[in-house]
Amino acid sequence: MEFAGALRQAIQASGLTLERIRHRLGRRGLTVSVATLSYWQRGRSRPRSRTVVVALEEILQVPPGTLTELLDDPAPTATPVRGGLTAGAPGPGERGRPVRDLWPDPEQYASLIGQLDRSGDHRLERLSIHDVFRLDEVHRSWTLSVRTVLRAAGDDIDRVVCVHQTSVVQQPGNSGVAAGGAGFATGNAGGAEAVGNGELAGLTGNPGNPGGSGNPGLSGNGGGNVADHEPDGAAGLDSGPAATGTAGLAEVRYCRPGRIRAEGGLVAFELVFDRVLSAGDTAVVEYELGPIEEPAYDSYDRRFSHPVHDYVAIIQFDGERLPARCYGFTAESSQSPRQRLGELWIGTSGSANIAVGAVRRGIVGIEWEWH
Repeated sequence: MEFAGALRQAIQASGLTLERIRHRLGRRGLTVSVATLSYWQRGRSRPRSRTVVVALEEILQVPPGTLTELLDDPAPTATPVRGGLTAGAPGPGERGRPVRDLWPDPEQYASLIGQLDRSGDHRLERLSIHDVFRLDEVHRSWTLSVRTVLRAAGDDIDRVVCVHQTSVVQQPGNSGVAAGGAGFATGNAGGAEAVGNGELAGLTGNPGNPGGSGNPGLSGNGGGNVADHEPDGAAGLDSGPAATGTAGLAEVRYCRPGRIRAEGGLVAFELVFDRVLSAGDTAVVEYELGPIEEPAYDSYDRRFSHPVHDYVAIIQFDGERLPARCYGFTAESSQSPRQRLGELWIGTSGSANIAVGAVRRGIVGIEWEWH
């Protein structure tokens, strides 16, 4: 159904009828009936030919991989980070997971993000995401700085949606505390400035395994329990200078905050670009969350609902006490076992980092162990 939803959204955004799409496929030597196209967008069947899906991406003018990546729902893939580290292959039964399963509470996530304007989501290409997660010296407060570079694959795109989880979520088989993740989605220009509670990308935090940590902005998208924080009673507040402060959104650059919604430890907010994007235009958005007061953490992660060309996460440990070990990891979903990428070096600056290229979908994070 994830492929069906993406295809349906792309067709609606293109303004093309199924007959016109069939005709354009035919001009490329590809024979697909209107009925088959209808079945695909309704989830009754799926394409067997990647060639046809690649052609659909071109006809519908969506970024390469928007549809093809959903045919097999691959795990995150990483270029070598250090010592030949790469993400593991997906395990049995791990394929075909919906995007919302990247989050600890799928129903809550779907309810929150469903109230925001994501109509341009499939027409925004994620070029890079850089996270800096800072843990204070007593390990009870964090801040997150995020820089994201986006490129429009269509016209009239004016915003991106970010999702964060701010409170610790216990999951089966996990006993620790972890930083959250992030996700991104986009909206069309002219969207109303009033939407309900608030992925990609999205950002959320999950508790970690003993000696390890939890699983993040897609959609995608990342940050430990570094998501914006807003008291449960603040859910439904319209965004504005006052509301952004209560949500933990401390500062934004090269954009302005739109609507902010929070519910049950999740918060979502819109970042409105400083101009409406046309196809090929790029946008850079930066924002900071926190400081957020939460118990000590042992991991930080980002959740990717869309492909990202380049992802970098830096964990900065303030104070003299540093973890004994630090590892990179990936996971298929919030309930899937983590696959370690290898040990990361903690430098004299008290920081560790992971650089991952060509993340396709899933969770990428860093976990650490204290003495």
